[in-house]
Amino acid sequence: MLHLENIHKTYNAGQPLHVLKGINLDIEDGEFVSIMGASGSGKSTLLNILGILDNYDEGTYYLGDVLVKNLSEAKAADYRNRMIGFIFQSFNLIGYKNALENVALPLYYQGVSRRKRNAIAMEHLERLGLKEWAHHMPNELSGGQKQRVAIARSIITNPQILLADEPTGALDSKTSAEVMQLLTDLNAEGRTVIVVTHESGVAYRTKKIVHIKDGLIGNIEINNPEDIKPFGELMK
Repeated sequence: MLHLENIHKTYNAGQPLHVLKGINLDIEDGEFVSIMGASGSGKSTLLNILGILDNYDEGTYYLGDVLVKNLSEAKAADYRNRMIGFIFQSFNLIGYKNALENVALPLYYQGVSRRKRNAIAMEHLERLGLKEWAHHMPNELSGGQKQRVAIARSIITNPQILLADEPTGALDSKTSAEVMQLLTDLNAEGRTVIVVTHESGVAYRTKKIVHIKDGLIGNIEINNPEDIKPFGELMK
C-alpha cells in the first residue's frame, strides 16, 4: 500500500539540515509497524511525509496507486481526510469544543450533517468507553481520556491507515498499555497502523519494527505474534 523509494528531505532554515537521506520502505495493507529511533533520527519527518503533511525533495512515494508528489493543498487535504487517521502525542484536541464535537470534526469537513455526524461520533465514544464524557471539554479529561477521544476522531471516517506519532509519550504506563491495546484491536480489524516511537516497549508491541538512524533505515525486525509480550511486561 505504501511504497517509498530514495526519499530525501532537507530543511533550509539557515544552515541546511539533511534529515532523510534515501529512505526505501514498503508497508503492506493491514501491517502493524513501528518506526523507532532517537530524537533527531528523522522518524517524525518520515511520518509527516507518509501522512502528506510535508513534502519531500527527491524520490517517489506511492500511496496505493497514487503518486504523492507536489499535490495541491486541497488535494492533499482530501487524501488525508479520506484515507488517513492521525493520533498525536499532544492529542491535538480543540480546547473550545467538547469531546463529541472533537470526534465529529472530520465528518464536518466531509459535509456530513450535524445530526448524523454527532450520532456517529457518539457511537465511537461509546465504543471507547467515553459516552458519559461526550459533553466534557478537553480540560476536564485525563490524558488517557484525551487520547481515546483522539483515537475516536482518527477512525470516524473509517480510514485504512492510522498514523500515530508518539501516542503514549504523554501517558503513564497503565494508560499506555490501554492505548496500545486499542491500536492492536484496530489493526486486527484490518487497518494499517504505523506508530512512531522512541520507546522499545511500544515498538515491541507491533509486528514489524523499522529502525531509523541519522536519516537512514538500518535494520527491520519482524515480531512473531506469539513473541509479542503484554505491554506491562515490556515496560518493567
